[in-house]
Amino acid sequence: MDYIEDFQKFIDSSVVNFLAIKNAEDRLIKAGYKRVFIEDNNDISLGDKIYFKRNDLSIIAFNIGSLVNETNYPFNIVASHVDSPCYKVKPHLSSNGSYTKIDVEPYGGMIMSSWLDRLLSIAGRVTYKKEGKIISSLINVDKDLLMMPNLCIHFNRDINDGYTYNPAVDTQGFISNDKIDVLELIAKEVGVNKEDILSHDLFVYNRDKSKVWGLDNEYISSPRLDDLECVYTSLMAFITNDNPKAINTLYLANNEEVGSSSSTGADSDFLLSMMKLLSEKLGFSLDSSASRSFLISADNAHALHPNHPEVYDYQEAPMMNNGLVIKFNASNKYTSDGLSASILIEILKKKDLPYQYFSNRSDIRGGSTLGNILINHVSLMSVDVGLAQLAMHSSYETAGSKDILFAIESFSSFYTSHIIKEEDNYIIE
Repeated sequence: MDYIEDFQKFIDSSVVNFLAIKNAEDRLIKAGYKRVFIEDNNDISLGDKIYFKRNDLSIIAFNIGSLVNETNYPFNIVASHVDSPCYKVKPHLSSNGSYTKIDVEPYGGMIMSSWLDRLLSIAGRVTYKKEGKIISSLINVDKDLLMMPNLCIHFNRDINDGYTYNPAVDTQGFISNDKIDVLELIAKEVGVNKEDILSHDLFVYNRDKSKVWGLDNEYISSPRLDDLECVYTSLMAFITNDNPKAINTLYLANNEEVGSSSSTGADSDFLLSMMKLLSEKLGFSLDSSASRSFLISADNAHALHPNHPEVYDYQEAPMMNNGLVIKFNASNKYTSDGLSASILIEILKKKDLPYQYFSNRSDIRGGSTLGNILINHVSLMSVDVGLAQLAMHSSYETAGSKDILFAIESFSSFYTSHIIKEEDNYIIE
């Protein structure tokens, strides 16, 4: 398989979080996974390939090994997030003046200037009433629909000296000279009357497609690399590998960019509840299982910037195309410690796979990931990793094209490993 072309297909069609989940779900189903509804009280057995979905925005999938037993039910988990910084459309959709504008507010911490003077559109979920039922449909207005124009330099002479963008002013996109009914446009996309629409969860997205470039095609640039690159690579590793001695687990979460505090985010009970459900159905102790389990929190990392090396600790600055990045932070923004990193390193070394390290410069505060939030709900041995990229939280980011296959191979190596705990010691099979 040409994973780069396949990744481009995945990321170009996953323009918002809802569609990323839909595309991941389609691949799970094609690979033989069956959706389980908690309210149906289904039987769950060894060898099952199942998944749970919450609110169209989060998925947890399990590949239950056929040889796990009552004293050995380890979960091998890779978790990543499907959301990226963007603009969320407000409930009233638009405002009219000299132009019809889409009324938006920021979602997550984006580089605002990167959204200006680009062709944009709208996608997400629309909820409506039909035949007495409340129904949700996913939409993508697949056309160049709106733009957030810069103010010309003649009216903003300080633009190149440092300018503070106001999201209530500078990043409101216009759609037409005329006073149009945007709700009517959305209703047409759904195929219902606008009077039937009850509400929506719509986002503005960048219409630019992914591009592979460089002297040897060694780079890929795209919207949403953070974190759909980890979503795709962990998904592909998950659906192409079995492990008879573990419960391989894929967790695709939402809302990481705004703190994970939602029913579909890492700060919910979703993962813990599903692990409890499996323990009840299969008859094992969750506490014992958790002590033998391992979590990889996968969220992209900062590559050394060609023009700003001064903001990095040079010894801890990863490069693109050099493999998985293991992330450390003394304040526990990342979950990696010497032991958890060593377990992952041993897994990678067995397959001769490259890896590297990242730590922030000691006087620069970094971001966090979903790993340290997840382990507050269920205590797991955990390591934080990512793929090196530039321009994180820009509307168009850049990473190494070779790292896509490195990541799939790294996550595959993890999913096919049996991590054995003997008191305080570990053996990797």
